[in-house]
Amino acid sequence: MLERTFCHIPGVGGQTERSLWQQGCLSWQDYLAAPSEFRIGGVKRDYFGRYVRKSVDQLESGEHEFFAQALGGQEAWRAWPQFRNRCAYLDIETDGGQRGESITMVGLYDGADFTCLIKGEDLDQFPEVIAKYSMIVTFFGAGFDVPMLRKAFPEVPFRQIHLDLCFALKKVGYRGGLKRIEKQLGIARSDETDGLTGYDAIRLWNEYQDGDDRSLKTLVEYNREDVVNLERLAEVAFDKLQRATLGEAGLAELAGKP
Repeated sequence: MLERTFCHIPGVGGQTERSLWQQGCLSWQDYLAAPSEFRIGGVKRDYFGRYVRKSVDQLESGEHEFFAQALGGQEAWRAWPQFRNRCAYLDIETDGGQRGESITMVGLYDGADFTCLIKGEDLDQFPEVIAKYSMIVTFFGAGFDVPMLRKAFPEVPFRQIHLDLCFALKKVGYRGGLKRIEKQLGIARSDETDGLTGYDAIRLWNEYQDGDDRSLKTLVEYNREDVVNLERLAEVAFDKLQRATLGEAGLAELAGKP
């Protein structure tokens, strides 16, 4: 989908992008092969061509910062397949406070391995860990997780592409919190964590602080399921957003393209 995208070019909106698809310009390479054949609205053709070539170059070199800025939060979903192998599904837990030091745990899942950074153990390693990733996927991370992490780690620039599934899924009809949407999609939690909420995460942390190591184990498992389940939600969001954006006819036409 990313290589079919034109709305990231300044001055190009959804209407112009759809017009290009309807004209048979289904990818950056299609445009570069015959730029004079396609109508591009009011954008200067030289500028449009340079931006398309830059997009190709930036994707080939894996420069995620270019796409983070060009796509913004609204269209970040388009980059997920290309950056999936350098993506961190991320979720934090807190003690209920709103300060940076309120973070008790940061969970990250890369599609294969789960990493849990815990306050008092290795949470201070977060800047080095997050620097390995080109994309982050969260659920309401733009409103909570990332602002909290910025408070805790002001030195971290957070230049990754950020796909916030709360807003992406809302576009395709899924509303409510993470646990509610998981149930709608048939994603089950373990017996140990089923029914737990953010309030329970605070309780479990407090119990651990009082010396109950079993509570920490439960909290880590709760956090692990949060981030692991985000991958499945990202798959659903991408599929439905792509279908909604292209339409069934567009999908069928793209299916015949290399």
